[in-house]
Amino acid sequence: MLPNQRREKILELLKEDGSAKVANLARLFKVTEVTIRQDLEKLEKDGMVLREHGGAYLKNIEDQVRNFSLSHRENMDKKELIAAKCLEFIESGDSIILDSGSTTTEIAKKLKGFKNLTVITNAINIAMMLGTEPGIELIVTGGEFKPPTLSLTGQKAADFFKGINVQKLFLATAGLSLKAGLTYPSISDIVVKKAMIDAAEITYLVADSTKIGKASFASLGALSLIDYIITDAGIEEKHKQVFKDNEIELIISS
Repeated sequence: MLPNQRREKILELLKEDGSAKVANLARLFKVTEVTIRQDLEKLEKDGMVLREHGGAYLKNIEDQVRNFSLSHRENMDKKELIAAKCLEFIESGDSIILDSGSTTTEIAKKLKGFKNLTVITNAINIAMMLGTEPGIELIVTGGEFKPPTLSLTGQKAADFFKGINVQKLFLATAGLSLKAGLTYPSISDIVVKKAMIDAAEITYLVADSTKIGKASFASLGALSLIDYIITDAGIEEKHKQVFKDNEIELIISS
């Protein structure tokens, strides 16, 4: 991996987790700690991160958490359309899991007014949004707090789903492709996503078209883990064929 590519992946990870230790980054990227320190120095010089003893953290992360805002706010027009489409697959009486993320947050915004709905989530912002809705029974996982995504992650969050059965999961992703499958910036999220999939009868992957054909750092598994993908009209024809070949039903918002 070239230095620029590695720094891009490090920044992607920090945007997901909020902070990271030099030793852990060196192990993940299979380089020396000296190399990682040089990477962090460059990212700090570019105004992206702040270094601390033994690691670094994302710049402005305290303000972001205080304002209860998510870091991933790109392509919001596409995400809002996808969220609206998702409502066609949610009915009164359903039990659903809402993964953390900006697209699933848009889904949550549109659930206000639903009756007799059970929602399980690992997203603190979604919990705050739906917690006072009289028609929604809200259940929140435990786990380690990730500031940039306002979410709970790690093995404790994954363990929550043992023995749980829900009808539908609305799953987020950072990137997906035929070769890499479903990918995420943070390794700690992998066990949580897998547990969510195991708990759900049907898995809807919600991803705007800019994420299709791209790969992030950690792989969850093959595309066959999902039943449906809900995306926007910007999807390329070659990617439509990939989903067809893998017998994954493609749903396009408009």
